[in-house]
Amino acid sequence: MKIKHAFILVILSGLFSYISGTVSAELYFIDAHSQVDEEIDRVELIQRMDTAGIRKTILSARRHRRAFDVADWAEANPDRLIASVRVKSKHYVKNTRKFYKKIRKQVKSGRFNAVSEVLLYHAKKGELAPEVIIYPDDERVKTVLDATRTKGWPLVIHIEFAAIYGSMRQNFYDKMQTLLSENPEQPFCLIHMGQLNTRAVEELINRHNNLYFIAAHSNPLAVKRSRQPWVNMFQAKELSPDWKSLIIKHPDRFIFALDNVWAEHWRNDYKEQVEIWRHALQALPDNIAHAVAHGNAERLWRIGK
Repeated sequence: MKIKHAFILVILSGLFSYISGTVSAELYFIDAHSQVDEEIDRVELIQRMDTAGIRKTILSARRHRRAFDVADWAEANPDRLIASVRVKSKHYVKNTRKFYKKIRKQVKSGRFNAVSEVLLYHAKKGELAPEVIIYPDDERVKTVLDATRTKGWPLVIHIEFAAIYGSMRQNFYDKMQTLLSENPEQPFCLIHMGQLNTRAVEELINRHNNLYFIAAHSNPLAVKRSRQPWVNMFQAKELSPDWKSLIIKHPDRFIFALDNVWAEHWRNDYKEQVEIWRHALQALPDNIAHAVAHGNAERLWRIGK
């Protein structure tokens, strides 16, 4: 009789989880966008992921790290790393023929399963990251978009709206929306929340079914270490009420990522940022927490669990 009662309880528990949309599985994380330079090797990167509790990372090369190094790493650790086509380079900024050649070579190799962010507006950050101004209707953007469409990948776009002013800001905003409207079947991900507030994000969500938001650099530690106007989605260790409400309302539109770039990002505050997100997401319904932490990335990039 006790066994029968226990069995009934298990069935009822599973039924409740199904109805409520909750799940009891471990909350794991996929970093949907990070980068690595020549100062970090594969062994250290995997160790850092293990320590932080990141199951998989969509990774691209930066500075002197070759794009095909990352492809090698992903083939050596297919359960942990997903190689992302490198877009950022001096050839991208200067619009040289070499940029187009490099994109085609990476895509045709068949060794990549994502494409890294396309810088549209990027404010100058120190000596290693110059200002970039490339509008969404530029030929370079179209080239990368064509590659993502062919492969079925989302296109990650980088526009720092809080760092742009006047007519230029409006121009970027309008041209981005035109890009979204002209490609309704193509998923677009706006990294760093576009440096937009909740009202602007919700407006874009309601207008465009193909737009998603990557929450990289949107936590207190990332904001504190930078002088850039990143969005802080938190109050202390919790999601702020406005962001929490918006995520609950649109759980399929938000994607976790950290966007590590330099070695210092992998070595400083990496684990702590994940812990902030883990703590905050655990306050949400389980199905929503899992969607943000990994589920939306798995769906959009077709990542096997």
